[in-house]
Amino acid sequence: MIRPQPARLITSVCDRQALTNMNMITAEHLSKQFGDVRAVDDVSFGVREGEIFGFLGPNGAGKTTTINMLTGLARPDTGRITIAGIDCTGNGRATQSLFGIVPDESNLYPELTGFDNLSFCAALYGVRKADRGNRARELLKTFDLNDAAQRKFGGYSKGMKRKLTLAAGIIHRPQILFLDEPTTGIDVNSARQIRRLIGDLRQAGTTIFLTTHYIEEAERLCDRIAFIVAGRIVQIDTVESLLQPLHDKHIMMLTLASPSGGIGEKLKAAFPALAFEAPAPNLIRVEAGYPIQVGPLVRFFEDQGIDIAEARRMRPTLEDVFIKVTGLGTEAMRKEKGAGGIGGGGTGKGRGGSGGGSA
Repeated sequence: MIRPQPARLITSVCDRQALTNMNMITAEHLSKQFGDVRAVDDVSFGVREGEIFGFLGPNGAGKTTTINMLTGLARPDTGRITIAGIDCTGNGRATQSLFGIVPDESNLYPELTGFDNLSFCAALYGVRKADRGNRARELLKTFDLNDAAQRKFGGYSKGMKRKLTLAAGIIHRPQILFLDEPTTGIDVNSARQIRRLIGDLRQAGTTIFLTTHYIEEAERLCDRIAFIVAGRIVQIDTVESLLQPLHDKHIMMLTLASPSGGIGEKLKAAFPALAFEAPAPNLIRVEAGYPIQVGPLVRFFEDQGIDIAEARRMRPTLEDVFIKVTGLGTEAMRKEKGAGGIGGGGTGKGRGGSGGGSA
C-alpha cells in the first residue's frame, strides 16, 4: 500500500492562524480510525471562500470519512476543524446552518413528493415557514422538475433524484456545499445540467467541496484539487499548476482496426524513444517528450498486417497527473461504486448526510 507523505504540514500557531483566516474550511491534522483501519491519517488542508475544491482518490482513500468529519457526522480522533472561523471540532452543530450536504446516495423520502421533500428539508434547515413554498418552487423550476413536483420521489429517475437531492442541499442558500459524487450513475443530460448548476453556485459565491470519480469533471469544474490515497493527502494545487509539468508531453491515441495481440515488444524495439500502453485490445497510447510522427507508426502496423483506423493527438489531462502522483490507474476510482449506484429510493435520513464509514 502506498504511504504518501502529507502535502502540507502546519507547524506553528502563526501557520494555523494564517491558514484559518484565509479559508472558509480549515482541516488540521485530522485522523480517524475504524478498528485496525486508519481511514484518515494526519490530513491538513484549507478550502478558500468561493472556490470549488476537488477531493479525489480511489476506493477507501478517506474521502467520505473526511466529509463526515467536516460536517459533524463523525468526530475526528485527532485534529481540528474550523469552518467560517468557528472551531467546530467537538461541536458539529455549531456551523451546520452554514452548509448544505449532498451525499453520494439520496437521503430524501421516497413516499413524499418532490415539493414536499424540499419543503421538509427547508423546515429542517430553519427556513421560515412563509418562505419554504416559494423557495421549493423556485428550485423545482431551476432544476427542470416542475412537472414532477407533485410526483412521489420514489418514482423519479436517477437523474431526477440526483437533481432534487442537490436542490434539497441548497434549499437554505448555504455558504458552503459538500457534494459527494454529484453525477455518478446518472444520464448525460442530467450530469451536464448538474455541472452547469455547480458552476452557477460558484459564480454566486458558494464555497463547494467536491468529491468525484470522474477526473475530467474535476478538471472542468475545480479551482484546486487535493489527491488523497490511503488516508493521506499526496498533493494539493490548482488545476493549472498540476498540469504545468505535462505541457511538454505529447500523447497520441491509436485506434486499430483489429486487436494488436502480442505486438508490444516489437513496438518497443522499433520505437525505443516512445512509451506505449494498451488500455484496450484495439487501442495503443503513445507518449513522448516531442511531437509524435504518425507516418512511421502507420507503416509499422501495416507491416504487421494491422490497419490504423484513427490516430488522434491528445493533450495531457488531469488523469495523467493522477496516475503520476498516486501511482494508481483511474479505473481504481471508477470501480468504487456498487451495482446500486446513485439515486436509490433512500431511507428517509432527513437532514443527515452519507453516514459513517471508511470510504
